[in-house]
Amino acid sequence: MIAPNAPATAGSEDLLSLARDVLAVEMEGIAAVRARLDSAFTRALFLIAACKGRVVVTGVGKSGLVGRKLAATFSSTGTPSFFLHPVEGAHGDLGSLRGDDVILALSNSGETPELNAVLPAMRGLGAAVVALTGRPHSTLGSLSDIVLNSAVPREACPHGLAPTASTTAALALGDALAVCLMRLKAFTEKDFLRFHPGGSLGQRLRLDVREVMRTEELPFLPQDAVQVQALASLDRGGLGALVLVDEQGHVSGILTDGDVRRAVCRDLLRPEEPVSAIMTRSPRCGRLGDTVAQLLDLMEQKAITVLPVVDEDNRLLGVVHMHDLLGKGSISIAGR
Repeated sequence: MIAPNAPATAGSEDLLSLARDVLAVEMEGIAAVRARLDSAFTRALFLIAACKGRVVVTGVGKSGLVGRKLAATFSSTGTPSFFLHPVEGAHGDLGSLRGDDVILALSNSGETPELNAVLPAMRGLGAAVVALTGRPHSTLGSLSDIVLNSAVPREACPHGLAPTASTTAALALGDALAVCLMRLKAFTEKDFLRFHPGGSLGQRLRLDVREVMRTEELPFLPQDAVQVQALASLDRGGLGALVLVDEQGHVSGILTDGDVRRAVCRDLLRPEEPVSAIMTRSPRCGRLGDTVAQLLDLMEQKAITVLPVVDEDNRLLGVVHMHDLLGKGSISIAGR
């Protein structure tokens, strides 16, 4: 607990020092939860992943506020979820539950009366209960099928009363569940678009390739260039790929860092021989009119990082990097 000894008229440096202490205490709490992760987490994860119903998140007070955020995160990342206040549940809202739901119950103390009073009825409907609590051997823990321990060494509140580090740790542990569920369900950017049509990524995924592709200083060479020229151009380009074109500008191949690695491993690298000997022929290409979502889908399926963009005659118009499509490269959606 941080000692409550700062004067009422503390200066800027004192306040900055206190703020750093608060962040250190909250980091300490998350580190403790991280170090404690065990098979209970994976059992909860697989239980939720196999759930045919919804994840019903419940809690009171600050835990309830954390629970509302987690329910929103689960729903937006492919795990249907909603928040149910325990008091409302006790007064009729349990009718929204199904036997194939999973309950995620949050309480740092594990002794929240309103929550513990309604859990037996939830279990009676057939729903499994996962507790997220700082006291595994509490009443909440005894009412649950799986207990996730979110205990922290101390709160950041100078009086040790206001939930601070404990709520941060609970939120982080819930986020860990959500992200691991994304991995288990192979949740992609394309899926994200379906649930976020109005968000910045959703907007970006609907853009035409012309709005994100690179058209200047394109990394390309004639297909009859020798390998040493291609390697130098590949190195200068900084994209990890070099497009090869014929005399009419048609895309005939692509040379990637992976192609070079494979050529070295197979003893095929010959600096003075044509790059066509080691390039990938007839590479996948994007077309005018393709959306960012379509190109991301193609690049994910084929494990492609850089994609040439061509016209109807297969002439090179530009290139896109995976980061350009996601707004992490030189192209940004800011200001759109």
